[in-house]
Amino acid sequence: MNSEEIISKINEFLSEEFEVDASAITPDAPLKETLELDSLDYVDLVVIIEGNFGIKVKQEDFTGIRTFQNLYDYVIGKTQQTVSN
Repeated sequence: MNSEEIISKINEFLSEEFEVDASAITPDAPLKETLELDSLDYVDLVVIIEGNFGIKVKQEDFTGIRTFQNLYDYVIGKTQQTVSN
């Protein structure tokens, strides 16, 4: 899966799961505010990412994710690590 496919897949499941208009999901948009996330939503988000991409998300890694671009970069990086291992 290439970067564009990963980003498209992320946007699709975020839009569906958190009932947000897809046009609101832009690289520079703040993740928490756009998706209206609370602490339980973050858990759901991690589970969805792990299930969709077969990666393990560590809580300490996720604390630096503020924008959708941060999320894209994180997932792309983790999926590339998984492929190379």
